[in-house]
Amino acid sequence: MSIHFDLSDFRLFVSIAEEKNLTRGAARAFLSVPAASNRIKHLEEMLGVKLFERSPQGLHLTKAGATYLQHARIVLSQLDMLTGDMQVYTQGLTGQLRLLANSTAITEYLPTVVASYLHTHPDVHIDLRERMSEDIVRGVRDGAADLGIISGSVPTDGLQSIPFVSSRLVLIAPLQHPILQGGAVAFRDALNHVMVSLLESSAAHSFLGRAAAAIHKPMSIRVQVASYDATFRMVEAGAGIAIVPQACYDRLKDGFEIGLAALSDPWAIRTFRVCAQEFQGLSSFARDFATSVIERYRIDGQTADHPL
Repeated sequence: MSIHFDLSDFRLFVSIAEEKNLTRGAARAFLSVPAASNRIKHLEEMLGVKLFERSPQGLHLTKAGATYLQHARIVLSQLDMLTGDMQVYTQGLTGQLRLLANSTAITEYLPTVVASYLHTHPDVHIDLRERMSEDIVRGVRDGAADLGIISGSVPTDGLQSIPFVSSRLVLIAPLQHPILQGGAVAFRDALNHVMVSLLESSAAHSFLGRAAAAIHKPMSIRVQVASYDATFRMVEAGAGIAIVPQACYDRLKDGFEIGLAALSDPWAIRTFRVCAQEFQGLSSFARDFATSVIERYRIDGQTADHPL
């Protein structure tokens, strides 16, 4: 049987699969819902298999759908690399860089890199999304992203990864709070106090929630906010204590009357890494971005020479 594969079908399918919703997926692909539905129906008829299972919770991939998604991502990734590399020889570098990063990387380490990179690569669009490190590894491995920025001891089997900076999580509290009087604090003891947290949708909130679940002790969250700046304001006002990156504290501390204590847990010290399926297999502009991240912190003496 001869099967005709269409790049538009690949893009639409990936959008719907990632959104787990036909309406949102169609919007990402700039199609109406009926048009998107018809394309998926015709695709399933052509392949002779069902790609999605429908439920009140949304769309879910069948085994055949998961296989199709894996290959669709690979094909689209290869096409992006080809387009980017060919543009070098014509009218300048252009393309889309798909990047996944955790909360701390996005707020503390990537802004200066992105600003500099976009100045030298004005025709590259960066699709940056926040995820947990475990989900980032999975996304890069599955071809959903070109690069990932992760931290901690997350296994990266099957990927290449390069460390670029180390940081740690710290506890902040109002200046006279008793938790600041005893030096380093164990996360278990911090959980005895009410806390200020980022929103549940944030990777930072999910990370701390998993750490609390691992020791079977819940977080008592009084206030949830959308940014670290708001976190500092709430802590200063006495709403609770908070766990934040050291880099975030260094950036914001001068504007607030708050104190700091180190977290004594080993997982509080985290190494940040750039990861990819294979760095030499990336498009030129994706390789350039990875190099920019590593070089930015290597210049500060934070990491050794790298192979890019």
